[in-house]
Amino acid sequence: MRVMVLVKATQDSEKGFLRTAWEAQMMEAMGRFNEELRDAGIFVMAGGLKPTSQGKRVVFDGPGRTVIDGPFPGDDMVAGFWLWDVKDMDEAVAWVKRCPNPMPGPSEIEIRPLYTAADIQ
Repeated sequence: MRVMVLVKATQDSEKGFLRTAWEAQMMEAMGRFNEELRDAGIFVMAGGLKPTSQGKRVVFDGPGRTVIDGPFPGDDMVAGFWLWDVKDMDEAVAWVKRCPNPMPGPSEIEIRPLYTAADIQ
């Protein structure tokens, strides 16, 4: 089963990558964690997202399209992601529990299963 693992953004992550000592340590720890995921055969891909201030949204309303420049309001933003191939949700949860905290303070990681062809037939 494939899952998208979403690292939720925080006020700190929305400031962008600042090259602090903490960020260097976190990136090193994440690198080790990603190697563990690769060695276990579940890592498909991963990426960090720049702050929403550098993003755009396209709002759809019937045939109309409106482009909105970031930053975007709200506290349900995403700072990064993984795509994993796991046997089940329990395995995904177990791996997330092993993950280094991606933020300097409280943070959240969300796990969402991807649809399969069988789900939409």
